[in-house]
Amino acid sequence: MRLPSRPRPSGVRQKAVGSRSFDKRDDLLCAQTSILLFIDHQTRLLPSIDDCDRVLSDAAWLGEAARVLGVPVIGTEQMPEKIGPLHSDVRKFCSTVLSKVHFDACADGLVNAIRDHPKRTQIVISGCEAHVCVLQTAVTLLRAGFSVWIVSSSTGSHSQIDRALALERLQTLGAIVVSLEMVLFEWLARGDHPRFRDVLQMIKAHRSCGKQAKNYLRK
Repeated sequence: MRLPSRPRPSGVRQKAVGSRSFDKRDDLLCAQTSILLFIDHQTRLLPSIDDCDRVLSDAAWLGEAARVLGVPVIGTEQMPEKIGPLHSDVRKFCSTVLSKVHFDACADGLVNAIRDHPKRTQIVISGCEAHVCVLQTAVTLLRAGFSVWIVSSSTGSHSQIDRALALERLQTLGAIVVSLEMVLFEWLARGDHPRFRDVLQMIKAHRSCGKQAKNYLRK
């Protein structure tokens, strides 16, 4: 006996088996709908950031992966005449760099810069300081309808407690906190991606750096 098919609720789009819908409603990142945003990794600010070497290093890994996978990169600088420019390790990946005076980069044209890249609705953020410019920019991006993803290891503050409180607050407001490897593997999406080996080499190198740092701390 043939059972009657269940009606599909109106307004719900049916997905083909094995497919992924690349839009901001997805719970996974997609390289085709992402933008990488570097917020204020500036030369005179970084030395005051807790674990600044790791913050900058992981930001650079993100930038290289974005370059390999065709993800646009935007950078911001808070009053660079006073705080210095974006560090060259991340600035070299940016197609656009916005100078700003507001802590919220959206007040100085960030949303328009993002919309220069159509269909890019997932904003992957790496930046300083987590509790100031990252927080205020992310909140406005969420209000504007973007999905916001904060890369934990490349986002810092002067103190661990301010960083922790900022990430907790952002999660409460709807942002998603992710690791570097989460971003890279979700941008790849599949094991037969044509740039899989390139990105895998980055991941292995990143893991190796982490092990070397742990071994150094044990001495």
